[in-house]
Amino acid sequence: MSARITAFSALLLLFSTGAFAHESTGLAGGFASGFMHPLLGWDHVAAMVAVGLWGAVLGKPAIWLLPVVFPLVMAFGGALGVIGVALPGVEIGIALSALVLGCMVLFAARPPIWFAALVVAIFAIFHGHAHGTELPHATSPLAYSLGFVIATGMLHLGGILISLLSHWPAGRAVVRAGGAVIALAGAVFLLRAL
Repeated sequence: MSARITAFSALLLLFSTGAFAHESTGLAGGFASGFMHPLLGWDHVAAMVAVGLWGAVLGKPAIWLLPVVFPLVMAFGGALGVIGVALPGVEIGIALSALVLGCMVLFAARPPIWFAALVVAIFAIFHGHAHGTELPHATSPLAYSLGFVIATGMLHLGGILISLLSHWPAGRAVVRAGGAVIALAGAVFLLRAL
């Protein structure tokens, strides 16, 4: 069953159009615009859910540490974008985040907690930079920031909730299949970013 779901998801990804949230045009709004920003970009959704999934795969304290590290470091990346610091390869970094984090979930990778936090932090800089470059154009920068941080947290929580299935043998297969779908999506995003 999970192989069919993975194959179907892969097929959908191959025929989907780009949905990078940070390629929008026009003026960013307030809270609603910031909230929708990460939810409308499949590259952001895949990476955020993967952070929650991987944290849960690693168990305590990573289940809470990784989803806390990500938005904190994302704020730093956002600040870089706001002040105009160029960060080469933002799209590639975001695509790699989905690919690498999906693989971590797929293979149930269990590195030391400091290394997992470092991996998540590096990718958070790219996601934050993408958000930050739009922030100066927002009609309400504070509300916009609050919106994208809350949406990011909800996506992490979604990954954590999905990972609760891993208490059962069939659930572990579903979580790992989710990692495979995220990694495959990351590969598609990477091909588009190159």
